Amino acid sequence: MWEQVFADLAPGFVPDEGALDRAAADLGFPLPASYRAFCRTCGVGLAGGQFRIAVPAPFEACDLVTQAGLIAHSVGAAVAMLEEGAEPHRFDVEGGEASVVERACFFGAGEDGSFLFWDVSGTDGEYDVWLLAPDLETVRFGGESLDDFFTRVAAPSAALVLGPGAEPLPARFEGIAEATLARTAQAES
Repeated sequence: MWEQVFADLAPGFVPDEGALDRAAADLGFPLPASYRAFCRTCGVGLAGGQFRIAVPAPFEACDLVTQAGLIAHSVGAAVAMLEEGAEPHRFDVEGGEASVVERACFFGAGEDGSFLFWDVSGTDGEYDVWLLAPDLETVRFGGESLDDFFTRVAAPSAALVLGPGAEPLPARFEGIAEATLARTAQAES
C-alpha cells in the first residue's frame, strides 16, 4: 500500500509488532490499520518533505507514546496562554464539530508547526486524521486513514487539508536509520 502512496520510499527505523502492541496498550486504544502498515513499511522519517509521524521506538524524539503526550501537553499549554486575560479559546473545526479535539491523539508534527491527530472515536479499524494548523485554531479534516491523508496532500486537494495556497507535497518518504537515531539520542543525553 505505502509503495503506491510514496513513489520515492526509503524506509527508516521500523518498529516490530511487539512495539506496536505495547504502544496501543499504553495509549488505551487499537492503532489504526493504515498506521500499523505505515510503521511496518516506512518507519521513522520525513513524509512528503513536511510531516514526521511518530512510531513506537526506543528513541523519545520519535516515539509515538512520548510524542502523543508531549504534543498534547504543548498544545494545551499554548491554548492556556492564548486564553490568559481573554475570551475562552475556540477551535475553528472544519464541519463545526469542536468535540473532535477532545478525542484527539496526536501522532505527527509538520515542519510548519502543524500537528496531526486521530479522532479516536472510530470503530472500523481506522480513525479520521485531522490537522491542527500552526495558528492552533484551525482544524481541517485530513482523511479517513493515514494513507488517505498522504494521498490527499500529494494531490491538488492539498490546499483543502494544508490551507489556502498550499502546493501538493512530494510523494516521498525519507527514512531515518536506527544508527542515526541512536547517535542523535546519545548526543542529546
